[in-house]
Amino acid sequence: MPPQLPPPLPPLREVIAAHGLQASKALGQNFLLDEQLLDRIAAIPGSLRGERVFEVGPGPGGLTRALLRAGAQVTAVERDRRCLPALAELADAFPGQLRVIEGDALRIDPQAECGGPAHIVANLPYNVGTALLIGWLESDVWPPWWKSATLMFQAEVADRIVARPDTDDFGRLAVLAQWRCSARVAMKVHRSAFTPPPKVMSAVVHLLPDDAPAGVDVKLLGRLTAAAFGQRRKMLRQSLKAVPGAVHALAALGIDESRRAETLSVDDFVGLARVLGESAL
Repeated sequence: MPPQLPPPLPPLREVIAAHGLQASKALGQNFLLDEQLLDRIAAIPGSLRGERVFEVGPGPGGLTRALLRAGAQVTAVERDRRCLPALAELADAFPGQLRVIEGDALRIDPQAECGGPAHIVANLPYNVGTALLIGWLESDVWPPWWKSATLMFQAEVADRIVARPDTDDFGRLAVLAQWRCSARVAMKVHRSAFTPPPKVMSAVVHLLPDDAPAGVDVKLLGRLTAAAFGQRRKMLRQSLKAVPGAVHALAALGIDESRRAETLSVDDFVGLARVLGESAL
């Protein structure tokens, strides 16, 4: 049998108008309406036919319909109940493919809701995007429940995720992302693509989980990076004082304690966390 064609859907502008939806600043909403662009974002993880997908903040369902057209089984979390009727119409148009949960993505268990390994694909609300990513990266269980993450951020946040050492953007987010994942900017998105247009440019980051380095405690690495980059203008001997044993760990690894945090590599931070973890045993 030939593949079933997706049902015809009204333009997103009509959906927004019909349901009286206005993007909420308080919820960090900016709606994407360009369906070709949305299809390109949905294609970044590769074929999604029959794959589970977890989406945060679908709003009126622009990216959701692109994921459904790609054949994904989508679990979407939306805290703005104004958007639920529009999403219910999408669920009716794609029977059995879409489940919508009304709630806060910071408070739910995605693995339990998705029922198994899934791809994360989301135009993340600006006000919670970084917190969600850090939570997914700092999981005690690795490899994680997610197969890949395709996430829209403000361009400056995307730059921080993929930043290299010795740059202004290199910091805690880069270390946490890159020690466990391969991370790249997959697409830049102009502010004019959104309704309403945000004040900043955006970018889509694609992350693929790697094997985590053995013998490294994620909470300890988090404390190290928080301390080091919390006072990034100071030398490591000063910024790492708050982490017991950290200055001695620098000496054990032959790292000059007069250096600043942004000059260390991801491997340097991982090595520090490993030495500290071993000394605590």
